[in-house]
Amino acid sequence: MLRPLQPNEIRAPFANYSHGVEVPAGARLVYCSGQLGSAPDGTIPATVEGQAERCFQNIAAILAEAGLGLADIVRINAYVTAREHMQGYMAVRDRVVGSPPPASTLMIVSGFTRPEFLVEVEAVAAGPA
Repeated sequence: MLRPLQPNEIRAPFANYSHGVEVPAGARLVYCSGQLGSAPDGTIPATVEGQAERCFQNIAAILAEAGLGLADIVRINAYVTAREHMQGYMAVRDRVVGSPPPASTLMIVSGFTRPEFLVEVEAVAAGPA
């Protein structure tokens, strides 16, 4: 259904992501707001890996509401508060998203609404109409 776009004219991706993902005509799109690493009871894991896991669990719940899953993600935008958090976030992302990998952007930002948050993830998924 989804087709990764990896043109030979540009450098291969730096990590496990696609330069682009083609979504077929007639597919449904689901846009997920940015998710922080907060559990339903309000707890926040101390590590970027724990928070990234929680972000993707939250996204999985949103997608499940629409009958989709993490393997249906076509685009991820992620934000971490420090360069040293990039690798931990990427390890979680690579483990939970489907194949082919989605298009993805990762940015370092100065912070979020509360200082204990280390990562935020937003996603776009596509599924059958």
